Amino acid sequence: MSKWMIANKKADFDRLAKKFGIRNVTARLIANRLITNRANEATECSDVAVDAYLNGGLDALHDPKLMADMEKGAEVMLERIKAGARIRVIGDYDVDGICSSFILVSGLRLFGADVDCVLPDRVRDGYGLSIKLVEDAYEAGIDTIITCDNGIAAFEQVQHAKEKKMTVVVTDHHEVPFEVGDNDEKKEILPPADAVIDPKRKDGSYPFSEICGAVVAYKFLQVLAEMAKGQDLKVSDTSDSHEAGADFGKDAATDAFFREMLVFAGIATVCDVMELKDENRVIVKKSLSLIENTGNIGLKALIHVNSLDESRISCYHYGFVIGPCLNATGRLDLATRALSLFFSRDESEAAQIAGDLKALNDSRKDMTKLGVDAAIEYVEAHCYDGELPKVLVIYLPDVHESIAGIIAGKIKEKYYRPTFVLTSASDGGAKGSGRSIEKYDMYEELSACKDLFTKFGGHKMAAGLSLPEENIEILRDRLNENCHLEGADFEPVLHIDMVMPFKYADMALVREFEKLEPFGNGNSKPVFAQRDVTLLSGRIMGKNRNCGKYKVTDESGSIYEMIYFGDMEKWHEALSEKYGREAVDELYNGSTDGKMKVNVAYYPDINSYQGRDSLQFIMNDYLV
Repeated sequence: MSKWMIANKKADFDRLAKKFGIRNVTARLIANRLITNRANEATECSDVAVDAYLNGGLDALHDPKLMADMEKGAEVMLERIKAGARIRVIGDYDVDGICSSFILVSGLRLFGADVDCVLPDRVRDGYGLSIKLVEDAYEAGIDTIITCDNGIAAFEQVQHAKEKKMTVVVTDHHEVPFEVGDNDEKKEILPPADAVIDPKRKDGSYPFSEICGAVVAYKFLQVLAEMAKGQDLKVSDTSDSHEAGADFGKDAATDAFFREMLVFAGIATVCDVMELKDENRVIVKKSLSLIENTGNIGLKALIHVNSLDESRISCYHYGFVIGPCLNATGRLDLATRALSLFFSRDESEAAQIAGDLKALNDSRKDMTKLGVDAAIEYVEAHCYDGELPKVLVIYLPDVHESIAGIIAGKIKEKYYRPTFVLTSASDGGAKGSGRSIEKYDMYEELSACKDLFTKFGGHKMAAGLSLPEENIEILRDRLNENCHLEGADFEPVLHIDMVMPFKYADMALVREFEKLEPFGNGNSKPVFAQRDVTLLSGRIMGKNRNCGKYKVTDESGSIYEMIYFGDMEKWHEALSEKYGREAVDELYNGSTDGKMKVNVAYYPDINSYQGRDSLQFIMNDYLV
């Protein structure tokens, strides 16, 4: 259970509903998502802002040239292509790294660039650009490196490349490293590359910094395409564009390429858990509309092997089906396997790779469950007088390092504490990942301990780090000593849009909520509250008995269907504490007396079964 906070944002909902042809409830939901500050209500929920939210298209995307070094980087790359330089893209092993690498390599090949790609081995190379990867490129005769989804923190590695007279362009989206100078002023530390492109650079003027690496790569190619117009460059016959062989400057060729790459930019945005606000929401919305007609054989194979309907792909499928299959290669195999899927031109080969990816992800799920169980045991064993540390630093040397971040996320959700999970690294040290809670800036806190690490990076809500094993206990002590979180900060908050009785929901309203999609981080699915819902009967469902289905009623006397997919054990404990275990048993055998009432946080949904649609309510949380 969470602390419930009901939104109290103000706007002229009746006027907005009439102007945009929506219900008052929907207008309130839009206001809740647009307004960030009471002082800015008039501008943040203006007609222009609401129209952009409902109808914003690609023309709402920001000018890439507002990023520092964007034009400089494009000029450098264009010159290297013209010179016939051997170029290497170095990405990362997660979904964003895979998608940004695919976008960048595909785009550079369109210009006829001599380009290949290397994704680091998670165990052997670690995250991002390394000295070894620079050496490998140099020995292979590569003279130009362009990074994607990494590089902003690779000062020594870029410096090493420059000492070898290599050209380096960095494209990244992670936090820029800094040092604290006089008056506690933060001074950014940029790698000594020929161009450093990152929307988080303070000397840029890009209006929305929270884009993923794939979107940065996409926008880099947009600038490259603009600069290439009128120049003697041809689309390479090796590209996946339907316009292969045409002049790149022609609209048909560029439109086909950028339309297809938007699909991958959207997948990366969701899987890297970027907020679905501003241009991110536009990109993901467009991506979901385009994926049904993707020309990419590999992506089609991945959709089919997971038995997905191309016409009904959602953010859920990006984040919890497609994304994990891509991530599994970087965790348990090599991420280049996923990249080769996207570059595949043979349907049978693509089907084979997609099947391998799904199998790897299934194996990863089993490993994750064992790892989570071990982490829970570790946490419970390290409680002090029943009290949890403010920051959890969990060392599980036998857990595969590739799933440390997943385990950290699940432990963070269970205990609602900033959580780091560390494992034994192949070099003899330890490495791992962290996941944070809203009131804890993980990157800032790690920066205060950077003397303990051999490598670290990330942002407010997630981070990765490597350190000598003997520094783990020091890190645990220092993070907890420096932590200023207090009691209320450790209580998860459920933001509720409004109190709305069940009787006001109908299927037409639920279908209208589709105008608010895509739902995800930063643009949450609506949550409503209803008081005094009476539980009439129930049954436990699911292979693992992890779902409850109930007949319920409210003050209107109408009967509704309600579903709960949460922690069934805690749900039953809460009911038993209030009404007794016998009453819970009666609920499931159909003999309840109708006195069992709960307040519920819910979302109205449409259940489609055998061609029939019916209204049902999904319970998110409860107060007994």
